[in-house]
Amino acid sequence: MSDSLHTHKPKAGHDHSPKLKPVSQHDHGSHGDSCCSSQAAAPSRIVLSETPTAGARLSSFRIEAMDCPTEQTLIQNKLGKLSGVQQLEFNLINRVLGVTHDLPSTTPIIDAIKSLGMHAEPMEQGAEAPASSPKPAEKPWWPLALSGVGALTAELIHFTDAAPNWVVAVIALISILSGGLGTYKKGWIALKNLNLNINALMSIAVTGAILIGQWPEAAMVMFLFTVAELIEARSLDRARNAIGGLMQMAPEQATVQQANGSWVAQPVKNIELGARVRVRPGERIGLDGEVVSGNSTIDQAPITGESLPVEKTIGDKVFAGTINQSGSLEYTVTAEANHSTLARIIHAVEQAQGARAPTQRFVDSFSKIYTPAVFILALAVAVIPPLFMNALWFDWIYRALVLLVVACPCALVISTPVTIVSGLAAAARKGILVKGGVYLEHGHKLDYLALDKTGTLTHGKPVQTDYLSLDPTVDETAPAIAAALAGRSDHPVSLAIANAAVDAVGHNQLKPLIVDNFEALAGRGVRGEINGELYHLGNHRLVEDLGLCSPALEEQLFALEKQGKSVVLLLDKSGPLALFAVADTVKASSREAIQQLHELGIKTLMLTGDNVHTAQVIAAHVGIDQAQGDLLPTEKLQAIETLYAQGHRVGMVGDGINDAPALARAEIGFAMAAAGTDTAIETADVALMDDDLRKIPAFIRLSRQTSNILKQNIALALVIKAIFLGVTFAGIATMWMAVFADMGVSLLVVFNGLRLLRK
Repeated sequence: MSDSLHTHKPKAGHDHSPKLKPVSQHDHGSHGDSCCSSQAAAPSRIVLSETPTAGARLSSFRIEAMDCPTEQTLIQNKLGKLSGVQQLEFNLINRVLGVTHDLPSTTPIIDAIKSLGMHAEPMEQGAEAPASSPKPAEKPWWPLALSGVGALTAELIHFTDAAPNWVVAVIALISILSGGLGTYKKGWIALKNLNLNINALMSIAVTGAILIGQWPEAAMVMFLFTVAELIEARSLDRARNAIGGLMQMAPEQATVQQANGSWVAQPVKNIELGARVRVRPGERIGLDGEVVSGNSTIDQAPITGESLPVEKTIGDKVFAGTINQSGSLEYTVTAEANHSTLARIIHAVEQAQGARAPTQRFVDSFSKIYTPAVFILALAVAVIPPLFMNALWFDWIYRALVLLVVACPCALVISTPVTIVSGLAAAARKGILVKGGVYLEHGHKLDYLALDKTGTLTHGKPVQTDYLSLDPTVDETAPAIAAALAGRSDHPVSLAIANAAVDAVGHNQLKPLIVDNFEALAGRGVRGEINGELYHLGNHRLVEDLGLCSPALEEQLFALEKQGKSVVLLLDKSGPLALFAVADTVKASSREAIQQLHELGIKTLMLTGDNVHTAQVIAAHVGIDQAQGDLLPTEKLQAIETLYAQGHRVGMVGDGINDAPALARAEIGFAMAAAGTDTAIETADVALMDDDLRKIPAFIRLSRQTSNILKQNIALALVIKAIFLGVTFAGIATMWMAVFADMGVSLLVVFNGLRLLRK
């Protein structure tokens, strides 16, 4: 009756699905650092030793200054040389570094990071506590203001020739020192570690301008760079905070019943499984649980993206971070704070950023070659024309310095991670859990979508649709007899018949009948004695086996089966007494979802283990292009392979264990996650948190928008670079113009990527 067992197992061949771990809540505020060298805010694991030692342990450190790959690269290179360090795991969103090592203490690790100008605070128990770990204060505004005033004053004096050159030099030097010491410090550390990051390039360019006497320009370049970095860091924080904001949805305290019956507010992190929690109207729910008292409506948008509140009563699930709107509820806790559905979603989104999208991998690889190449080119520009073309040293050194500023790949490398992070956060807000940027980027390429039937297009819960009396003498008793027999079975079809009888007369009005000598007949039905009379309840095959079928009955059965219904008959020794038809009902959203997919140019195929008649009826009802029935799991996989052989890019939607091979083979596997199904969240490429198929076209539209923004950003960055390289060689560009152009484009691509966060 169902082609799904409604459970999941890990997908074969997919080793990219992260295991979900507890989420630590950390600050996500800005500290004025910019991410200009590579992937922003992306957790990644660096394996330094393939054969870890037996005594290896994991130590975690909080590093406030580590918020972009500029710092990640420095730390990776430094700790990679440290004996005993075997693996590094960077979580730039939370500014946390995990180090797997066999060192006797963490002191060498802390000292190595300190040599890079950063402070590492141990997080795990038993680690040496730092002498002091004050939270970084907001940087004062006056040094930057002084830098700006000094740079502008130096430019004006130089332009008007109102004072000697030494006065201009002193004012410019004050401007550079007040605004650029941080950049110089980072640049020196980078150069010592042979890393040509943005701070190193800018330090070289400003120092070169000073050496050739361009004091006003050196001051203006440093001031503009510092301002642009500050704006860029604040803009990037918006993308980070889109994830961090999810953490703040769950309240810090909840009202818990004590052993003596009193109610006390407690921190949610200390509340244990099985505790009874009360939530008042208007309050946010603190933990996942099951309602044990009360009725209310819950706004589940933070988890499922549903626009309308959901009715909740005794036995229903509630989720941390959702909002209780009307009535008071009491629920028992089913998951601790760091294992709630919300916590798993947050961690999954954080981990998803580690699976780099193809565009991101290309840009990162490109920048590793591009930056050193342009640095070498700048050296050639400074030296070759004066040596071999009798050109002026001053002019060509100045052009080389401008080229260094233009060479910074900020806009190019920052365009992809900001866009991907924004897209992942936007999807999470819609109740779509995407397990990596690679899927967000590939989604727009899909042109065929295969769908399971039961639990995907339908509710997966059969209901009785037809009842027909075949013997007038038992009109009133037949439903009760059938319900008594069906109630002894746990088969979905039997349960549908039993539930229909209860619904028809009411639970209190249905007279229970005692069934004796009950027996299940495998693949056919059940039988038992009621009031000394033997009855059978079963399918068409059982009727045939009992020799009680007739041409007229065959015609009735065929008509119902053609409609996609499962037919069950109640029989006694004389023949059929009543006929019951049961069918799985289609979700109201399925037809609309299929229509939206067709509007996006995506063809659809239904793959089901149910009979062909049922498959065709359901497919016609929801508007699916093709349907295949009577399929085993391996045959579903073959159907996907066939579409690939025809040149299609295929996605697969399912919720059952028999869908696993097809889900694994598809380019993107979509799982119906039922808002909190652990294994679905862990194993899917994309999980729909409320089982609404309309979220798939929403995901594809988001993927297409993400792809377009990625292309726009890369094109913009490359075109501006090309233009300024040309004007630099022509001798037209100045250093401050180059900073304006480079950092201006960086800000443009950041703001363009953040557009995905709009509702």
